[in-house]
Amino acid sequence: MTFFQHKIRKFVTKILVLPYLPKRIVFIADLLIMAVAFILSTFLCYSLALLPVDLNLFFVKLLLYLICNGLFFTLFATYKGILRYSSFKDGLRIFMSTICANSVLWVILLSFFDRVELSSILVFINLIFGFSLIFLERMGIRLFFDYVKTLYTSKKSIPLLIYGTNSTHISLAKMIQDNEYLPYLMVGFLSSDSRKNEQKIMDYPIYNKEAFLNDPFSFNPIRALLIVSEELEPAEKQLLVEKCIQRKIDLLSAPSLDDLQTKEKKTHKIGKVRIEDLLGRVPIQIDVDAIGNNLAGKTILITGAAGSIGSEIVRQLCSFDVKMLLLCDSAESPLHQLSLELTAAFPAVKKQLLVADVRNYKRMKSLFELYHPHYVYHAAAYKHVPLMEEQPSETVLTNVLGTKNVADLAVAYQSECFVMISTDKAVNPSSVMGASKRIAEIYIQYLVHQQAKNMEKKPVRFITTRFGNVLGSSGSVIPLFQNQIEAGGPITVTHPDVIRYFMTITEACNLVLEAGWLGQGGEIFVFDMGESVNIKNMAESMIRLSGLEPYKDIDIIFIGLRPGEKLYEELLYDKEKILPTRHKKIRISKLNEVDHQDVLPLIARLIEKAEDVDQSAVVVLMKKIVPEFISHNSIYCALDDERPVATDI
Repeated sequence: MTFFQHKIRKFVTKILVLPYLPKRIVFIADLLIMAVAFILSTFLCYSLALLPVDLNLFFVKLLLYLICNGLFFTLFATYKGILRYSSFKDGLRIFMSTICANSVLWVILLSFFDRVELSSILVFINLIFGFSLIFLERMGIRLFFDYVKTLYTSKKSIPLLIYGTNSTHISLAKMIQDNEYLPYLMVGFLSSDSRKNEQKIMDYPIYNKEAFLNDPFSFNPIRALLIVSEELEPAEKQLLVEKCIQRKIDLLSAPSLDDLQTKEKKTHKIGKVRIEDLLGRVPIQIDVDAIGNNLAGKTILITGAAGSIGSEIVRQLCSFDVKMLLLCDSAESPLHQLSLELTAAFPAVKKQLLVADVRNYKRMKSLFELYHPHYVYHAAAYKHVPLMEEQPSETVLTNVLGTKNVADLAVAYQSECFVMISTDKAVNPSSVMGASKRIAEIYIQYLVHQQAKNMEKKPVRFITTRFGNVLGSSGSVIPLFQNQIEAGGPITVTHPDVIRYFMTITEACNLVLEAGWLGQGGEIFVFDMGESVNIKNMAESMIRLSGLEPYKDIDIIFIGLRPGEKLYEELLYDKEKILPTRHKKIRISKLNEVDHQDVLPLIARLIEKAEDVDQSAVVVLMKKIVPEFISHNSIYCALDDERPVATDI
């Protein structure tokens, strides 16, 4: 940058940060403009009529006219707008004020001063002069600041196209244009309507969408393409990713129109397209008002509150008018970090940190005695499949005994609702972790039957929610792939054909809250997660989104399925019936009945063996409780009567 360019930039910056004029200054300036207009109008009118101007009467008329203008400026609030952002609405208010002031002036002139013809001509000329001068003043200031802003924004070095021409895209263009801190320079819009080739929006050309897709190289200066991800089909988004990578164009994702209209600044963010944007599902929507009314004034216990799912549930609960949040976790440091975050973001929410282990019945009982929670969201669990395959006893103690402890206490202390977070790995489990969650589901169903059998007047509403894999959680494959890409590769994928269902943390927690409101008790809620995702394809997409080429810049290697893993997960058993709910994305699973009289003694023995750290005995008992539990790629395959087909590895 030259010396003169630096001086111009410095001068322009000073202009842009000039403070807004006070309203009283704008009011006085407008009156002075109207005074000038009246002086010009009077002398022009009387000159045309070849009549002398009586200065004494002139000053009286001027004073009356300024009083009228002051009255209507106040009535229409013409001086309250910021001049550099003057708009059509501001011009309309000025026009209405000017008409009213001149109408009153005309009546006064007819009543006390001039004849009809002269008064009418004077008022007409004055109306034109007055409105024109004040409108030109407003537009002149607006154009001056817009021009200065274009000088300042010449530092915007990233030419950008917006993909679409509806109201959302126009709002985004205005935001980019007006925000001097964004590095993007608007170049134009893309539209599928070929008739718009010769048209413009906001003085930016509209280019043909098909021309861009067919030959992105012809759009030579373009370095970024902005899309509203929610508006596009998955196939179209994938095509755009490929074209942008081919042309080395950054593909950016913008908030939707609903997000732009919210007051939360975090939604007004333009960023690169994420892998979540390419999953091909419409995000779940929940009835926030109904859930809020249901939870108002309630004390709510969240176990595993410092974990990925638990902490997001806590964040969402903070937006409701709850009485108190009980944040329970055995991990001290993450719980402390969560507390600091909540104190900064939600200072008015009453919360209590509870360092406690769900496996410790006495400790959990003391919490229920002290706080009597109305709602329990049970998110505490071990979830890493290969790691838990190595220590079945610890898995059982947390996932089975921990669930049993909290659920039993919810019954004993008459909580209103208990929501347990399960997993799709509980369906036809192939791992110790999945089987432990299935046993926890069975025990919850037992408590439901017991309450019905005992004809409890106010039974606890026990509700189970089954998730697929959660993007962004500590156990998610996404952070692993991101770290491997940053390290230069390779990306490690277990098997080229492995597929999984995915949802975001926000969606998972939405489902938990929705389930707590929808459930009557005893249901297992399953989310319609759309199409499954091939992990190899996901890895390739993540590499491309990083501006690199799979197998060329970053290699992908296949390391084989890990202990307890299988090629695909299921959300339902083959013979499991499903029922719809009022929410089109949530279904209810109707399980086959389990003989609890036979299962309960086995669960008791299972916990005993887990406490004795008898790993093999633990797995044997798990397979008795859950007959469909067939180990995959595990040392416990030997315990099965029939091993799975070997092509799994």
